[in-house]
Amino acid sequence: MKKESSLILEGGGMRGAYTAGVMQFFLEKELELPYVIGVSAGICQAMSYVSKQHGRNKQVTIEMAVDPRYIRYKGILDGTGLFNMDFIFDQIPNEIVKYDYEAFRKSSQKLVAVATDCKTGRPVYLDCHDSTSNDELNMMVRASSSLPLFAPVVKLRDMELLDGGISDSIPIEKAISDGNEKNIVVLTRCYGYRKKPSRGLILYKVLLGSGCKGAIEALKNRYKNYNKALDDLDKYRNDGLAYVIAPSRDLNIKRAEKDIEKLEQLYELGYHDAEQQYDDIISYLEK
Repeated sequence: MKKESSLILEGGGMRGAYTAGVMQFFLEKELELPYVIGVSAGICQAMSYVSKQHGRNKQVTIEMAVDPRYIRYKGILDGTGLFNMDFIFDQIPNEIVKYDYEAFRKSSQKLVAVATDCKTGRPVYLDCHDSTSNDELNMMVRASSSLPLFAPVVKLRDMELLDGGISDSIPIEKAISDGNEKNIVVLTRCYGYRKKPSRGLILYKVLLGSGCKGAIEALKNRYKNYNKALDDLDKYRNDGLAYVIAPSRDLNIKRAEKDIEKLEQLYELGYHDAEQQYDDIISYLEK
């Protein structure tokens, strides 16, 4: 495997079950990309891929989704967010479906989590192996996954951070600028999808306040930037800088999906799509 190759993982909440399927297939094939960058649900799936914990993504993303502590609608009202972030990023990795921190620390793969600076609205690229403790590592992943309404702002290293998808949903430019000539991109929407303007801007302004003007502006323009990123991805594909894996069919999965059968189907779709494209992926990386 060439060193100048990356794996780029989009977010999407519970649509990350698709990525979990792809990651499981990669683990079984021992396909280890040296540079991994993830956004929101993408970085969550990347964690178990880098620690090489077979089956863990499926446990955390699908089996835990039916736990009443995972998704709480009352969290929208009390300000803690739809997703129970303490449960997801503390109790699960440390007590319930334990994360192998030692294997992660020993990994030679570079892992980058994308978050958004609340003040500037610009992306922040967090080197996960630069974390000083297991708690800080989990906070990096948590920051990347903290979308307004779904989770509160995360304070980390004198920064206030939110979901990386607000500022850089598909961080292929970061991967390329870091020297990667071959880039495997895993999307969680069918190829050709385009985002529409958000209808929750007023609510975002109320929730985030004046201290998050940059993030609010980024949220306002998120659909434009996201669609541009997809247009740019088309160009990168044509130039040989990107290979895209995306759901081969639309299973209509919501960001906060709790239907375990639908999530299982999405997981299996991710595994199947990666399996079907495996020879093409290897050919792309070795070309």
